[in-house]
Amino acid sequence: MTMMVTDIVRLFLFPTLMAFAAFSDLFTMTISNRVSLLLVAGFLVMALLVGMSGADLVSHLAAGAAVLAVTFTLFACGWIGGGDAKLAAATALWLGFGPLMSYLIYASLFGGVLTLAIMQYRAMPLPAALAGQDWAIRLHRADVGVPYGIALAAAAIAIYPYTVWMKLG
Repeated sequence: MTMMVTDIVRLFLFPTLMAFAAFSDLFTMTISNRVSLLLVAGFLVMALLVGMSGADLVSHLAAGAAVLAVTFTLFACGWIGGGDAKLAAATALWLGFGPLMSYLIYASLFGGVLTLAIMQYRAMPLPAALAGQDWAIRLHRADVGVPYGIALAAAAIAIYPYTVWMKLG
């Protein structure tokens, strides 16, 4: 029974929360604190379920704290949103230091592509099919940022199959 719960949590919780964060950022330009809190709680549950060693737990906590320190600084400078900072830190907590650099590189690449796509979208007239959609109108405005949570979530989902969590099965 415990293995079934572990499999459900490891296979569905992280990817589902990442997908939710991406869609939430696209449609509302916000990532709820609940998403990051659920990721942290989910990590702690998984660590307990699989019997993660104290050293590995500290390493994962350190990865999350390091990313939080950097992203909080970027948030304080006004370069990223607070939801993005918390999502990146919660993701780093799940990943640990092993795949963290790959995650950051993927997030940068996906973020660059996303930014270019949004710039192109903003350069065109708003498609008539989207004219009544608040999210599309907001995204089309030049004075609105980029929903970077999409890139963060896509990178997390791309890296997740190579994490310790997927090696359990």
